[in-house]
Amino acid sequence: MRPRDIPNLISIFRLLLVPPVVLLILADQYLAGLALFFIAGLSDAVDGFLAKRYSWTSELGGFLDPLADKLLMVGAVLALASKGLIPLWLTALIVLRDVIIVGGALGYLFFIGRFQAEPTLISKFNTGVLIALVLAVIAVQAFGWSFQLQPLFLLCGLTSMVSGGDYVVRWGRRAQAGRRR
Repeated sequence: MRPRDIPNLISIFRLLLVPPVVLLILADQYLAGLALFFIAGLSDAVDGFLAKRYSWTSELGGFLDPLADKLLMVGAVLALASKGLIPLWLTALIVLRDVIIVGGALGYLFFIGRFQAEPTLISKFNTGVLIALVLAVIAVQAFGWSFQLQPLFLLCGLTSMVSGGDYVVRWGRRAQAGRRR
């Protein structure tokens, strides 16, 4: 193993954390689920730092990292929604946004060609809000806190719509420009 493989191994580790996080949430083991979700989030920060700081990027990493992120977030959201802890309308927006992004990326790859994914500022903000939402919902259950989650639900729904729309517009323009070449 080379040092440049470390970010990919961390992404694989994060992928392996998805089933336990989901199962812990479904089993009402919120404290353990919160701990694993936090570790997964920390691992994302570490692999991103290593990849950027030391230029340990790869095509495989460009696939594994966002896949691990999406599966972790969607898995946690679906598990929380199945427990009635996240509203269905918000769950639908979150999942629809990711379906649009993944579907658009696959369509672009199939019809136009390869690309380098570049998260936008609104996308990064949306991801931050979604992480905060999942952590807050799990923490409320783990610690029995009385915390009003509605504002976070609304903010996450709004940023999901704006971010998803931004991806459609931005990548739609790129696709049109790419087809003209």
